Amino acid sequence: MQLAEHFAVLHAAPRTVRFDRDRLTIEDIVDIAQGRANAELSPDPAFRAAIARGADFLDRLLREDGNVYGVTTGYGDSCTVAVPPELVAELPHHLYTYHGCGLGEFFDPAQTRAILAARLASLAKGYSGVSVELLLQITRLLDAGLLPQIPSEGSVGASGDLTPLSYLAAVMCGEREVWRNGQVVCAAVALREAGITPLRLRPKEGLAIMNGTAVMTALACLAYDRADYLVKLATRITALASYTLDGNAHHFDEVLFAVKPHPGMGRVAAMLREDLPTTVWERNGKRLQDRYSIRCAPHVIGVLADAMPLFRSNIENELNSANDNPLIDGDNERVLHGGHFYGGHIAFAMDGMKNAVANVADLLDRQMALLVDARYNNGLPANLSGSTGPRAAINHGLKALQISASAWTAEALKLTMPASVFSRSTECHNQDKVSMGTIAARDCLRVLELTEQVVAALLITVRQGAWLRGRASPELALQPHLAAMVEALDIAPIDEDRRLDSDLHSLLASIRAKAWELYA
Repeated sequence: MQLAEHFAVLHAAPRTVRFDRDRLTIEDIVDIAQGRANAELSPDPAFRAAIARGADFLDRLLREDGNVYGVTTGYGDSCTVAVPPELVAELPHHLYTYHGCGLGEFFDPAQTRAILAARLASLAKGYSGVSVELLLQITRLLDAGLLPQIPSEGSVGASGDLTPLSYLAAVMCGEREVWRNGQVVCAAVALREAGITPLRLRPKEGLAIMNGTAVMTALACLAYDRADYLVKLATRITALASYTLDGNAHHFDEVLFAVKPHPGMGRVAAMLREDLPTTVWERNGKRLQDRYSIRCAPHVIGVLADAMPLFRSNIENELNSANDNPLIDGDNERVLHGGHFYGGHIAFAMDGMKNAVANVADLLDRQMALLVDARYNNGLPANLSGSTGPRAAINHGLKALQISASAWTAEALKLTMPASVFSRSTECHNQDKVSMGTIAARDCLRVLELTEQVVAALLITVRQGAWLRGRASPELALQPHLAAMVEALDIAPIDEDRRLDSDLHSLLASIRAKAWELYA
């Protein structure tokens, strides 16, 4: 698919993702986040009746003097404090008010749409004791493009994402601020101008919005989408690096990988075989074994590829869970006090993903070190400079780009310390073991961002290397898939030093838009 066709597909009419009790996928959330899908609450009367049963049961329980955590009691360690009946209606608004203490950068619009969609998915399971009107309010915000300004810092990942989700609760009630068409607007004004009536939260509804894993789960969905593409892109770069280094394609032999049967690793090797025909390697004088960053590339990229199904399972199970507390079983008229707000599965997935992704960054950084070094790149010029003659003395090719790629790699590797092991006892030792899932997810996205920067640098490098290898060894023709990739990169060869930041920004935009179709 050509780039113009790809972007035409991206801007096609959005599909509709229906929210009910059916299972959603990571792709559903990503499509909503990226504007490729709209969110719709199911109009099915049976579904809406099931939602209403939980809220109606809770109302009846309150009329009968029931005792429910977070409804007739204070929150957290204050669960022993009884709330007078005449103040029960005010309690949800106090919850989001005192949690208005988030700091850090605000989540961007795509992340915020994903957060709203993830919270809607959980509440639509029908175990949170909320009204249909509350669910519709989330879809109204998405439809109107009114996105709460949600600070990224302040969640320990249990009791859910309380502080960041307080900004969603507040906006639904016409408080705090929203993004609207790239501008910050007072929520009360934005809702009024969109014809949306602010909510007055019913008992338990503040807790239902805030006491869950929507932020970390939404970020995990976005991280998964980026990591999935990275597997293929790092493989294609490895193929081009092997070609540039005049490497040994037999390292990816099918029989060789059949005897170490990790399926993801095997798929990476198969993709490399697709890109690197072995028939051209039967020449004398070649190095018998390539260095590890080429020879073992399937083993490095394959760790991420093999972990992806587990990551998907953890993320999608969390996405499709009712994860607040207490849960309201309207059908059997029970209040279930538990700990489903705990984000340990997301924390584990994000800590694991950032480790595997950073290892891919390190692999590509090592490949680049070989490619630019005249001692190891099998006859290509130092720093892959394309300059010849007297001007070669003043041209330095990709010397600085390799330094920058190394810096981005180092920063990614530094962030691989698992966040989940840094549990802190909080809130008067009520929340004495917490997941740190949201911090892990934020770390993972940062590692992905840095790794994509390394990828952009490598795309420039292998494009330049392929050009120089073709010039030095015209008998080594690029396989059609690789030739098409080089053409699609649309980067001019570097025969005279030039600034590369504009090329890097352009490549990053293409990477994040998944602009190139890679492998079947």
